[in-house]
Amino acid sequence: MIELLGILLLVQGGGGLINRLLGSSEPSWFVQLHVLPPGMHVIASALMVAAGVGLLFAERSRKQRRRSE
Repeated sequence: MIELLGILLLVQGGGGLINRLLGSSEPSWFVQLHVLPPGMHVIASALMVAAGVGLLFAERSRKQRRRSE
């Protein structure tokens, strides 16, 4: 379940970041672009990528510790 949340944050954040940096004017399916004001899109997307990567690494290390016990 943690992995799924990490992947979801990574995809949503990465997609939103790419969408904003490329200046797409098309409607998007990235949540933060619909919920937050435009000035916060890039920052929120970058934070979502960081949170997703952090969750994935934390879950991976937790699983490795379990195996070694």
